[in-house]
Amino acid sequence: MAVHALSTKSVPSLDWAYALGRVLLALLFLWSGYGKIANVAGTAGYMKSFGMPLPEVLVWVALLVELAGGAMLVLGYKVRWAALALIVFTVIASFVFHAFWAVPPEQAMGQQINFMKNIAIIGGLLALLAHGSGRIAIERG
Repeated sequence: MAVHALSTKSVPSLDWAYALGRVLLALLFLWSGYGKIANVAGTAGYMKSFGMPLPEVLVWVALLVELAGGAMLVLGYKVRWAALALIVFTVIASFVFHAFWAVPPEQAMGQQINFMKNIAIIGGLLALLAHGSGRIAIERG
């Protein structure tokens, strides 16, 4: 006999946990997107220092992905699409800005920690991609 521990289908009271997890993931992207709006020139300069092409354009793409994707997660609207966009964004950001294997040894640990945090964030986003918005959302699914 199989035991299904804490399945959201059998324990509806855990719907709040799924919605809260979705919002907490979103806060990271909303905070980061807001930071980019507050300092577009500085962020573009930072991107340029990493060799990003057209940083004056990409900064707007990045903040749009973060703000729109984050808002969609909070609201529970088109969560799978938002999660997919944020996964792609986070993978790119991880390999460009946290390449711990390509920095001086004194910087490697900090970059490795940030890289691994991004991997964990991608894990959370993959769960949203797999399961959609949940029951507490504008668009259930």
